Order: sequence, then structure tokens, then C-alpha cells
Amino acid sequence: MENPRIAAIEWGLLEGERPRMVGSNARLGAHGSRVRVPLVRLTTEDGIRGFGLCHAVEEQAATLLGRRINDVFDAQHGTAISWQTFDYALWDLAGQRQKQPVYVLAAAMTGIKATEPLRVPCYDTSLYMDDLQIVDDAEAARLIASEAREGYERGHRAFKIKIGRGSRHMPLEQGIQRDIAVVHAVRKEIGPDLPIMLDANNGYNLNIIKHILQETAQDTVFWIEEPFHEDAILYEDLREWLEARQLSILISDGEGVADPHLLEWARIGLVDVVQYDLFSHGFTSWLSTGSQLDRWGARVAPHHYGTHYGNYVGAHLAGAIQNFLYLEWDEATTPGLSAPGYSLQEGQVHVPATPGFGLSLDEAIFSKARDESGFSLRL
Repeated sequence: MENPRIAAIEWGLLEGERPRMVGSNARLGAHGSRVRVPLVRLTTEDGIRGFGLCHAVEEQAATLLGRRINDVFDAQHGTAISWQTFDYALWDLAGQRQKQPVYVLAAAMTGIKATEPLRVPCYDTSLYMDDLQIVDDAEAARLIASEAREGYERGHRAFKIKIGRGSRHMPLEQGIQRDIAVVHAVRKEIGPDLPIMLDANNGYNLNIIKHILQETAQDTVFWIEEPFHEDAILYEDLREWLEARQLSILISDGEGVADPHLLEWARIGLVDVVQYDLFSHGFTSWLSTGSQLDRWGARVAPHHYGTHYGNYVGAHLAGAIQNFLYLEWDEATTPGLSAPGYSLQEGQVHVPATPGFGLSLDEAIFSKARDESGFSLRL
């Protein structure tokens, strides 16, 4: 059937578990060990299915029911603006219908030849502030270093460390010194060559960030993320300060409610890496944004956290964006959601060349979630 209608829409919430409790960042308290994965599954009238992360309510889904595929999605433009709540499920459905992985369809849209087999660099995003209950800085630093070692054993070869303890959770000077001690300890644990990223979650100001980067210069920090709230004057100051000290540290930003001028700042080189969220920005929008950033020579590293599902779908953007730098990896296990063919080896995610996003649902577990926490609509 060339242009079938969407005949069924099912939504349910799966819950997963991280390997350990995750602590605070500069702004928020403990993140816990649970992840929540809200999924919608679309079925066309010829029986083909696709699913993806989605926060739609039943009333929104009802407006999609009965629509023909070509009215909501096309290969040249992706998901139509009005239907981007269902963006990931529609991309998966398109891949299933065409028997192609999403990264191949996405690369065709952006005019790039996808590299196969697809291998995507990633980083361990789990090094939160799990040490706040510890009094001694050296002991605290050893804890975070041991967590980096756990990530290394899982296959990671790049690591992002949360800093900003002095922003909220500890006295300012004490928190800054703890941040520095943690960076030193992680560098010692993983060796001299693997990338370390720092993420301040907007918790500090320009002068504090300069101090931390100066004190960790020996640790060769790869990027500083959200050092302070977006400000072109402060970015320019930080850029000049880094260059004067010959510190080749990238500036990354855009994870949260990003300043609308962020893309312009990326164009003129004040920001090196744009990190819009995978889900609030959307897959279709990311393809357009990524193409634009490619033309400017800026790099991208989309943010996602707390969904598990983002580990896999984010990798497909790498096949369609030339300057895709890193995939964020949020380690978790979610009963009902499986990723056959994906693997993490030597710092790279190996992406299977299977239709759609290459993910699968356990029918019994998803149906139970749908019946207990979600909804089901049919023509």
C-alpha cells in the first residue's frame, strides 16, 4: 500500500534502571537510578509499525489517527511541523516501510552519503556529583575516578564530569577545590590521552570558570559545557582568555533553554559545539540545524539524558551530519526495550544496518504499560 492511513496509535510508559544511583549537578539534586521512557507505536492499515519516544496526550494522538503517511511525513523534509510530537515514531515507521535504517534516510535528506558500517564516538555522561556526602576531597575524588574506571570497563573512551559543586551544594571555595580535585583524579585514572569534558550546568561565572580551567590545564580538558548562562560578551572574553594561554578547549552550549542567538554565536565562532536536546529540538529539526552548522564548520553533540532511548536514536544523526562530534551515552536497562545489534566498543557505538532505528519492543511488556499507564486508539 503506497500511502496508507495510520490505523492504530498506542502509548505507554516504560521504566528502566541505571547501573547505580546518579547524584546532583550544579543546579539539581540527585537524579536517582530510574529512567522513564514514554513510547508511542504507530501502525498503518497495511500492518507496518514504527515506534519512538513521545510525550503526546490522547487528544493529540486522536488528531493523527486516520491521517495518511504522506500528509505527515515525506523523505525530502522529514516530519511535518504540525506532527513533530510524533517525530521519532514517524522516522522509525518510514525506515520500516522502506526497509532502510533511519541514518540512510536521514543522510539522503541532508545530501550526505552515510558511512557504513556506522560507528559513532560517544562519551560516558554518568560522572555526576555522587560524592557530596563525603567530607574528604581526596576520598571524594577517588570515588568519581572509580566511576570513570567503571565506564572504561563498559567500553567508554571519553568522559564528561559534572562540576559546579560550589554553585549550590557546597561552600563556594570548597566546592571549586573539590571540582578541581575530581578532574585531576579522573585524568590520573584514565590516562593522559582520553578526552575529558567538563559540564558546569550554568552554575558558575566567567572568573570561576577561568580559575578551574587554569588549575586543570595539565589535565587537557576537551570542552567546557554550559560554563555560565549564555552571553556573547562572556563567550568572547573566555575565547580570548583560552587563546592567550594556548588552551585548546572547546566551548559547548545549548542543552537547556538555549538563547535564540546561539546559532549565530556558533556561526561566528564564539561557541564551538551546539548541544540542543534530541527530543525538545527533534530529529527532523536536528537534520536542518546540523546541515546549517556543517556549512559554518561548527560541531554538534546533541544532548539527551534520562530516557535511555536517546543512546540509540541519537547515533542515527551522526550518519547525516558531517560535524557530529559525540553521542551522549546514558547507561541504563529498560525492560521491554531492546537494541539488538548495537554495541559499545572502544568508545564507539556500533549501529546496526537494520530498518528504522533498529529497536524492538517486547509485546507483553509494552502492552501492559499501554493498558496500565497509557492509551490505545484504532480506526
